[in-house]
Amino acid sequence: MGKYTADCQSLLELLGGRENINAVMHCVTRMRFVLNDPSKADIPAIEALKSVKGSFTQAGQFQVIIGTDVATFFNDFQQISGIEGVSKEAAKAAAKQNQNALQRIMTNISEIFAPLIPAIIVGGLILGFRNCIDSLYLFENGTKTLCDLSQFWSGVDSFLWLIGEAVFHMLPVGICWSVTKKMGTTQILGIILGLTLVSGQLLNAYAVASTAAADIPFWNFGFAQVKMIGYQAQVLPAILAAFVLVYLERFFTKIVPNVLKMILVPFFSLTLSVMCAHFIVGPIGWKIGSAISAVVYAGMVGSFKVVFAAVFGFFYAPLVITGLHHMSNAIDLQLIADFQGTMLWPMIALSNIAQGSAVLAMSRLQRKNAQAQEIAVPACISCYLGVTEPAMFGVNLKYKFPFICAMIGSSCAAVFSVAFHVTANAIGVGGLPGILSIQPAYMGLFAIAMAIAIVVPFVLTMVVGKKKGIY
Repeated sequence: MGKYTADCQSLLELLGGRENINAVMHCVTRMRFVLNDPSKADIPAIEALKSVKGSFTQAGQFQVIIGTDVATFFNDFQQISGIEGVSKEAAKAAAKQNQNALQRIMTNISEIFAPLIPAIIVGGLILGFRNCIDSLYLFENGTKTLCDLSQFWSGVDSFLWLIGEAVFHMLPVGICWSVTKKMGTTQILGIILGLTLVSGQLLNAYAVASTAAADIPFWNFGFAQVKMIGYQAQVLPAILAAFVLVYLERFFTKIVPNVLKMILVPFFSLTLSVMCAHFIVGPIGWKIGSAISAVVYAGMVGSFKVVFAAVFGFFYAPLVITGLHHMSNAIDLQLIADFQGTMLWPMIALSNIAQGSAVLAMSRLQRKNAQAQEIAVPACISCYLGVTEPAMFGVNLKYKFPFICAMIGSSCAAVFSVAFHVTANAIGVGGLPGILSIQPAYMGLFAIAMAIAIVVPFVLTMVVGKKKGIY
């Protein structure tokens, strides 16, 4: 008899039985179920099980928080239910049956950017470190940086840009690869397509604005001329170009005879997609992406910037529940490309910190409750390091009022951040370490915003919790 046999048997029954489970897998702390009929799950009874620390539904999956012993729980559940676990990709595919059209779109966007997030975070940290050594004037009465004083640190600064440039300027390569990987087409063709968008033969995207129209190079086909412009750091052009490649490859795979597929399918798919990228979808995607970033930027610098910040700061956490928050990655990257920084990402980091602060207050209120501490302490640490799901779904949404208190604190911090134009150089770790991604001139102001995101949710949660008798 396994350690969790009894709870696994109960969980199976409370989920509606074996016939209601389409697929099951587990991640680091959660069991993930794709249910044929989610309404059959008895959520209050499931959360009352001793080994269960909370539950939530996201991206069509019903997720049960077990903790770090989830692998043992999963093995016991397999033995009880007779259901074999599936891969992460298979579970996601099955979960789409429980999603509406908008949720499926957001899931697809998420799946495109998810493989890129580690590189983007590394790039953000590198840019943040470079900020500290080449842009903070801390020496000789505030007139010199560490790079000005040390050839070693100057060399380090120059060397690290090799990685930073690869992450952000060459981002279209990663996007095209990720799209082809997700859609199940030839990944090397996606990589090559991405390389043609950032080739050194093209005018760098960052140089377009400062280059006279007459000096922009072009391809001359006699009957038409096409500008040779690169798409460094551009998101939407890369996504559109990659999907053109995907559907061209699928089309030619269907119509080309098997004996010629190895030659003709890659040739026609890649050549036509590169032409389409530079002649049609690239320029269109650039304009659409720039328009979106311009609207968002105007919201953060215009007359109603405080209102914009208050609303975004308040509602970002609920967006995480729906999955719509994944769209922010594309917007942030476009803002960085167009305006050399983003004021949106600092608000996201502050929202994460606020959720963690509400959990910290709940940990304080329930300090004598050992079972509650097992959930709250690791959830708070995780949240402060940028991973909010354990805090939000394991604690804050369970009691509801900490979630609202965190939203209020996030809104207050966001208003302060936008009011003082706090700007990040890049996307970084969405918690306390996020200060490293903030432009040096705004680091002090962001520290104050972080203090607001810590104090306000903590105090509000403590006050409301005591009134509700949470101990």
